[in-house]
Amino acid sequence: MAHKFTDDNFEQEVLQSQVPVLVDFYADWCGPCKMMAPVIEEIAAEYEGTVKVGQLNVDEAPNISSKYRVMSIPTLLFIKDGQVVDTVIGAVPKAQLTDKIEKIK
Repeated sequence: MAHKFTDDNFEQEVLQSQVPVLVDFYADWCGPCKMMAPVIEEIAAEYEGTVKVGQLNVDEAPNISSKYRVMSIPTLLFIKDGQVVDTVIGAVPKAQLTDKIEKIK
C-alpha cells in the first residue's frame, strides 16, 4: 500500500529514508491523478521493502509542493539520499515509472 506523505512526516519518511522514494504529488480533484492512483498502488506493492512509494496531496501540503516547484499534477519525484534524482510530470505508463525506479534502486 502506498504511504501518505504530509508536511509533518515528509522529512523523516522521504528525505531521511534509507531506500529510494517515489513521491506522487496529486490532488483529489485531478483527473489524471485519479488515473495514476492504481498504478502507484501496484508499484508500491511490487517494490515494498526496496522502494518507498507514496502520495502527497498538494492541497494539504502546499509548502512542500512549492519547495519542489510542483506546478502541474501529477508530478512524480524520485528521491534518493534526500535528493531529487528524477522527475515525471503527467500521467504516464507504469513501465516508464518502473524503468526509472530500476535505475535508482
